[in-house]
Amino acid sequence: MARIVSVHAVSHTPVMLNFPDAIPDTDREAIFAAFLQVGQAIRRADPDVIVVVSDDHLHNFFLDNLPAFCIGAATSYPTPVEHWLKVDRQVLPGHQELGAHLVGEALQAGFDPALSMDLTLDHGVITPLHLAGIAGEVPVVPVLVNCVQPPLPTMDRAYAWGTMIGDALRRFNGAERVAVLATGGLSHDIATPRMGLLNEDFDRRFLALLAANDPEALLRHATDHVHEAGNGAEEIRTWLVAHGVAGSAPFRCLYYKAVSNWYTGIGLGGWDVD
Repeated sequence: MARIVSVHAVSHTPVMLNFPDAIPDTDREAIFAAFLQVGQAIRRADPDVIVVVSDDHLHNFFLDNLPAFCIGAATSYPTPVEHWLKVDRQVLPGHQELGAHLVGEALQAGFDPALSMDLTLDHGVITPLHLAGIAGEVPVVPVLVNCVQPPLPTMDRAYAWGTMIGDALRRFNGAERVAVLATGGLSHDIATPRMGLLNEDFDRRFLALLAANDPEALLRHATDHVHEAGNGAEEIRTWLVAHGVAGSAPFRCLYYKAVSNWYTGIGLGGWDVD
């Protein structure tokens, strides 16, 4: 049976790589140091595979075919799909057996995810892996959650999906040690007049409720107030997935700051699962 040895969640935004100098040096250095801290923690956990929970920004899927959840089960994943992202193109190794296992477990648990063996991963995956310094070191299994175009899975469903993923990982016999990295959020707007207007109160309350380990209050806050934090804040579903994976393990915020010139409330945190 596999052991979940690391669970983390981090924000992602392409401007971290494309316009790193748009914010003060002290802020950038602190944020990049926090990403390296996450990468070092994952490396110390020595996982055989990393499950990366993110969203597809309408690159692999579009309005005519937009699953609520998709699990990758390929042997490798080219990245990034965006030609304009300032990061070297590379191919990340996959873990086909774990991807297939998660699909089967999801169906048995009453979920109906999409399965893909042909994903090109975008900035939501490669940016955090690159900044953490671990891109390409360990095979990955992408688990994509629709956070970009309604109808979206409910916050409750995202949390339940994470609980199922955690249970399924613990029943996997094809690896001994598994890490989970969720990426997305926090508050931000994309392609609206509100770009750069962040909601620090929403973000800090969300992080505090993760730390309080009160799923009912957490899901109520996420459901009732996400619309106040921008269309990009819908990505907090990935954090809820990670929270479900971690079960009752305590959460600790590693960094938070509302960074308007990067258009995003930047948060990083981890669950003490090990």
